[in-house]
Amino acid sequence: MNYNLLPVICCYLAASGLYAGFLFFQRSKYNKSAYVLVLAGFVIHTVLLGFDYANTRTLPVHNLHQNLWFAGWILAAVFLAVRPRIRINILGVFAAPLLTLVTAAAFFIPNTQIQPHPELTGFWLIIHVVVIFAGEACLALACGTGILYLIQERNIKGKKHRFFFRRLPSLELLDNAGYTFVAIGFTALSAGLITGSIYAHQVWGRFWSGDPKEVWSGITWLIYAALLHERLVAGWRGRRAAILAIIGFAAMLFTFLGVNFLMEGHHDEFTRW
Repeated sequence: MNYNLLPVICCYLAASGLYAGFLFFQRSKYNKSAYVLVLAGFVIHTVLLGFDYANTRTLPVHNLHQNLWFAGWILAAVFLAVRPRIRINILGVFAAPLLTLVTAAAFFIPNTQIQPHPELTGFWLIIHVVVIFAGEACLALACGTGILYLIQERNIKGKKHRFFFRRLPSLELLDNAGYTFVAIGFTALSAGLITGSIYAHQVWGRFWSGDPKEVWSGITWLIYAALLHERLVAGWRGRRAAILAIIGFAAMLFTFLGVNFLMEGHHDEFTRW
């Protein structure tokens, strides 16, 4: 275990507690303090990743420990960037615990020492990884927004104007925020798949090889493409959009974790899980 990671985890954990306090007591100081703690954790997180890069001169995504650690950093960056613009204070109730879970998982998973693959210094692969992770972070926040939407909708339909009804934003605000996250995340995901194809052509001589991770990335892309298409063409909003955003996130999680545990492909040449 790398105990240097603990300050970051503690910041995210404390932020989770304060966001929970904000949910229950609706005091703005809890919300502001939680945001500052996420920012502090992100700064430390950035410094630690900088040291990793300086030591290896490659992107730190060689094993599951590093992938989770890097994913946590990207998620924190995206949350900090969008939170002032997407004015849903309660979103931190989803984002901060997810940050804590991802970084804590990285802490408990051994950082297996392997020889970094030289191709991980390639420009197109670095762009591919960063853009893909950023898109996935946006889609994770879309999932969180979808969950909040379903909770609020249930309260309104059941005429239970109690705990969550008073604390969650309007359905329209949640729906619009979810659409924004999906649109940005889908764009980044598309760019990530394109840059990944360019890199694959440089390394293996072909844009598409039928690798399991490529296949499942394509499936995930199709789910979000369907969501955006139906919203723009058929006017899908609200409940159906929220459910599909959650399904898309589940497919994305399987692409990120399940494929590597259950299947083998070209990506195993660069990461060891």
